[in-house]
This record gives sequence, C-alpha cells and structure tokens, in this order.
Amino acid sequence: MAEIGLLPFARVALEVAQRVLPPYRSRFSKHQFTQPQLLAVLCLMRYEDWTFREAEVRLGEHRDLREVLQLQTVPDYTTLYRFLKRLEDDLIDRGLGETVRRLRRGKTHVRVSAAIDGTGLSPQAVSTYFLRRIEQHHGGKPCYRHYLKWLVVVDVKHQIVLAQRARQGPWIDTRALPGLVDAAARRAPLRVVLADAEFDSEANHQHIRQRCGAQSIIPAQPRRGIPRGTLRSQMYRAFPQKEYGQRAKVETVFSVVKRKLSARAPGRCLSSQIRQALLLGLTYNLYRLRLPLHPEEINRATVSPLEIGPFFQRVREKWRTELYSDPMKRITPRPTSDDDPG
Repeated sequence: MAEIGLLPFARVALEVAQRVLPPYRSRFSKHQFTQPQLLAVLCLMRYEDWTFREAEVRLGEHRDLREVLQLQTVPDYTTLYRFLKRLEDDLIDRGLGETVRRLRRGKTHVRVSAAIDGTGLSPQAVSTYFLRRIEQHHGGKPCYRHYLKWLVVVDVKHQIVLAQRARQGPWIDTRALPGLVDAAARRAPLRVVLADAEFDSEANHQHIRQRCGAQSIIPAQPRRGIPRGTLRSQMYRAFPQKEYGQRAKVETVFSVVKRKLSARAPGRCLSSQIRQALLLGLTYNLYRLRLPLHPEEINRATVSPLEIGPFFQRVREKWRTELYSDPMKRITPRPTSDDDPG
C-alpha cells in the first residue's frame, strides 16, 4: 500500500479483533496464539493479498510486524488455514460492526444514505493471463461457470461498508435486500436506500419504508408494460434521478477494494471463499479506519501526500503562517538583467 504501512494497519486490526474475540476458544487450547492475533493476521493477508505460505514467510522476515501483533513465534500456514476454517461468519460480522462504530464515533444519531449493490470475485488465485490462454485454446469457452457474489451496503457519504453478504453466483439477489438493509439499520439509522434495478420489487420498497422508516429509490424494471405496484409505478412515472446519482459511489468502493486490496476470494470450498470475501469487507473498513479522510477528499482521483498525514498537514500550516507573518520569508522575483547592478 502506498498510503499506509503494515504496522499501523496491523495495530488497528489487532485492537478491533481484541474487542470482538476472546483470547482463546477453550480452556484446553495450547495458548500459543490468541484468536485476535490470528484474525489480525488473516486481515493482513487480505490487505496485502498474501497466501497462507506467503504470510508465514513475511511474518518470519518482519520482526517489527511480529512485535506489533505481539507474536512470540511465527504461526505455521496450517494454523492460519485451520483458524479460517473454524472462523464463524458472525464473528467477522461483529468485527465489521466494531469498525463501523469507530468510524461513526460522534455521529451515531445521524441518518445516512445507503447504497446496496453486488460484484463478482474470483474464486481462485490463478493468474488471469493463464485463464485467458486456456479460454483461447478452448474456443473462447470460460474455464468455470461459477464465481463468488459479494453484496454490500455502503454509506455513500463516508464510503464505509455497513453490511455485507457473500454467496455463489450467478444468482438473483432481489430477496437478499431485506436482510442486508436490516443489518445496516442496526449499525446506522437509514435516511434513504439506493439500489439498482436488480433489487426492484414492491416487497423491497415496502420493507424499506415500513420496517426501516427510510425512503427507497429503486428504478422500476418494466417486465410487462407499466408496473402495477403503487411504489414501483411511482418510480416508473417520476423517478428522482438526481438523488439516485449518489448510488454510483458504491462502485467507487468496489474499485478501491479491487485496486488497493484484492479482487479474489480464493478457497477450495465455498465456505472458505465466503469467509475470504467477508474478511475483504472487514479489511476495507480497517483500511478506512486507519486512513480517515474528509468527505470532500474521498472522491478525488489522487490525494497528495501533504493531505494524507496529519504531521505534514501541521507542517504545511506552520509554513504558511510563517510565510504570511514574516514579509522577509516571502518569495520575491529575481531581478532582470537591466536591474542587475553587476
């Protein structure tokens, strides 16, 4: 990562893991590694897109990283794999809730605009170039028909993940909206819910407005002429296009995750792939928790280094103060050849 290093991320990941996980699963555990330490290592793997063997090698080479994670010895790659296998989805969800609580500190009563959407993740760690070459040799046929579908609910203003879900795709995700919206509403009060036409149904509109007390903006997908439902017909006749434009920010979150973190959810079985996808959402919130930005800076294509670190921000403000307070420090134009006494 260009913006932040491994040590700050590992420190924040360990703090969050210690809040949601007990030190040991049982009193008969070996007490060699704690559960928060192993969860922090898994988030670090998602942050750097490491494999289990690469994580073992990197931890062995990085002494400062072991000190931040409070590791006396380096865990074997099989230890990390077995911990991932027995890690429950509810624990990852609790970790996600802890990151949302920290990111929304002081703004718990502010109602948010949420957007829901899904994207596909590669279910394996094979090179895309290798897959394309195989498809060329087989007449353009894809190597696999299934992928992992990752659904998220995002706060469009601060661009943090409020709720998430993963399953095997392709799949119609219309019925997944109520559960995701309820999970997001438990972490932040909703003002409006934005979704694309994939989630269009009269039942989803009623669930958002009656159960969550929020406004629903979902474009109607006319299957057979004009929609019959009251709310779907309203969306079809007078659609609020200007407010719906904020839904595009969920695509920004997907772009950040796939460019800066990973576009894969590798695993030999579906349960491992689902946990890898859920860990990806947790890792993204941890990344945002370590690198807080102002809302006006989130959508910039590039952020200068002076705007990232608070240290450099203080240095720049001090330099500006001294520049305008002392006229002798201001930059004056060089004299031309006519004015030069020499």
